[in-house]
Amino acid sequence: MKSISLMSALASIASLSAATPTPTEQEQPHKRADLPAVTVSGNAFWKGKERFYIRGIDYQPGGSSGMTDPLADLDMCKRDVAEFKKLGVNTIRVYMVDNSKKHDDCMKLLADAGIYVVIDANTPLYSLNRYDPHQSYNDKYLQSVFATIDAFAKYDNTLAFFSGNEVINDVVNSTLAAKYVKATTRDMRQYIGNRGYRKIPVGYSAADVSQNRMQLASYMNCGTDDERSDFFAFNDYSWCSSSFTDSGWDQKVKMFTGYGIPIFLSEYGCITHTRDFGEIGALMSDKMTGVYSGGLMYEYAVEENGYGIAKLGPGSKVEEKPEFANFAKAMSKYPAPTGDGGFTSTTKAAACPTKDSNWLVDSTKLPAIPDGAKKFMKDGAGTGPGLKGEGSQQAQGTSTGDAEPGSGSPTNTASPSSSETHKLSGSTRGIGAVDKAPFVLTGLVMFFTLTGTLLL
Repeated sequence: MKSISLMSALASIASLSAATPTPTEQEQPHKRADLPAVTVSGNAFWKGKERFYIRGIDYQPGGSSGMTDPLADLDMCKRDVAEFKKLGVNTIRVYMVDNSKKHDDCMKLLADAGIYVVIDANTPLYSLNRYDPHQSYNDKYLQSVFATIDAFAKYDNTLAFFSGNEVINDVVNSTLAAKYVKATTRDMRQYIGNRGYRKIPVGYSAADVSQNRMQLASYMNCGTDDERSDFFAFNDYSWCSSSFTDSGWDQKVKMFTGYGIPIFLSEYGCITHTRDFGEIGALMSDKMTGVYSGGLMYEYAVEENGYGIAKLGPGSKVEEKPEFANFAKAMSKYPAPTGDGGFTSTTKAAACPTKDSNWLVDSTKLPAIPDGAKKFMKDGAGTGPGLKGEGSQQAQGTSTGDAEPGSGSPTNTASPSSSETHKLSGSTRGIGAVDKAPFVLTGLVMFFTLTGTLLL
């Protein structure tokens, strides 16, 4: 009888350590002790206890129509990381990734170089259509977006995700797409929380359109906490070898003072005149650090648009243009400031904008997540469609109504990265799944001790 009881007890104890896997595998973060995950507190980014400024470059070799994932090509990655190190950047933005591929090797190379990555979650085939946003906001689209999160959430040097890029532009009807961009941002933040990932910031990259700039910024930061972005970024080409005042940047700082969440430039770098990149000096000065958190220069690779600073290929060959040296020089001349930069420690919501001739959104209600996408919150997104799927813009499975404010809050608390060892004022951290192994081991020891006693 004792031997039967012993076997039953052993089976019971062993079952404690058995876990039922979800369809989407949650890999452990790739740890690097001296490259902690970046967090948000107040209106700033932080790396541990130090203020973090984005000092980076936009990275899309092949251009917007190239359908290339540079993080999935190890040879390309090795070639370009060596160039990034010469420039002294700490962040790159990648506009297009293949969520069906692995990125471990390239992300490690970037981490070893001290470089973080901002990922655009959309691709040309899986994105919102600014002129038909309701149809393109569907469960097939969100499955691809969530699969991209799954592909990059495990890396501590994944800095943030963009929910969209310049969906709203200077055509007034495009403002009607704003609520779908905001709904996507909400869904991404909820997915990150429900899947137990660390709190990776999610926000939007906007075009710098004067007639709707502040309405859009306010809209992305208004409403309930689940509806608000973690940051706001915009593409700004108004500094053309000019100055802080001539470019109008002084007025933009005034406009965004007190905004309440981090702001940075997702693109900058006018090419009208010789590029001396004086923008970096302004971004790193006390004129801006209380409001802005740096920016990303557009762009690294030379393409037809003429903005690139490095001509790539064939193979491992890189031809550094004169602007490459100019940018590296400016990065060295204007280092990140020490201290907190005059940041605002509290986070607050903005007032939602009202409808006018330049802003056509007439309600604060957001579309409800499509019914078919709800299962991803629990089961995971599964394998992503990559860059060669059939696309989602005309797919079925659209939203069928408005969401109630607060309904997008995660039902599971996000798990912080193992490298996040510092607590920041105003930041919140969740507790992920508990490792049962130590408890199982303790149970075994206690059990065998008791069993040994009974057998005496």
